[in-house]
Amino acid sequence: MKSYGQFCPVAKAAKIFCERWTALIIRDLAAGPRRFSQLQRGVPLMSPSLLSARLKWLIDEGIVAREGHGRRGSGYALTEPGREFVPLVEALGIWGQRWTRRSLRDHEIDLGLLVWSLESSADPDAFGGRRCLIRLELTDQPKAKRLWWFLNQTGRCELCVDDPGGEVNLYLACTLPDAIYIVRGDLSPAAAIGDMRLEAIGDKWACAGLTGWLALGPLTRVASRRRASP
Repeated sequence: MKSYGQFCPVAKAAKIFCERWTALIIRDLAAGPRRFSQLQRGVPLMSPSLLSARLKWLIDEGIVAREGHGRRGSGYALTEPGREFVPLVEALGIWGQRWTRRSLRDHEIDLGLLVWSLESSADPDAFGGRRCLIRLELTDQPKAKRLWWFLNQTGRCELCVDDPGGEVNLYLACTLPDAIYIVRGDLSPAAAIGDMRLEAIGDKWACAGLTGWLALGPLTRVASRRRASP
């Protein structure tokens, strides 16, 4: 990694934190340890070889540590100095929500990141401990990418690319951009349903638990202060 060539502590910290992708890796590890495959899903445009090299570098810098060596592979977690970067990531998120929110551009409409975000942030306990199968239909997507299932049971939400079987308790249907607007906090689930941009039908208890299941984080409540384009 290129150095600023200065002894200044700002320059030393920026060398690590401002390197491309590093803030996003810290963002994902801030929620807890992750396996390599999970980290890949959070940075889909980052090649596996680059991610592997970046993790090795962050380990050497003392920001990340390996954790566990089970059958499913070792994971990665933030160290104490790594956790001290988390407030910086949160501050970046607040600034981004406040000053950069606008209509999505084509290159920002990322299906993989959306379904990963839904799975990783969902609260499977929002249905009172019941098994709940959710089918999401992205109505503007081609057939192969249109249907997604989220199986919630035993305190875990699992994304399924094929129907896992069993009764579907909640059917959701919207466009991919509208799903992103909901996850990003620009469009509340209630407003999306009221404006007919989101269809939610199914068991009464499952419909009632939808907002809790989405578990939209505090960043979604940060109001935009960006001026509308002329």
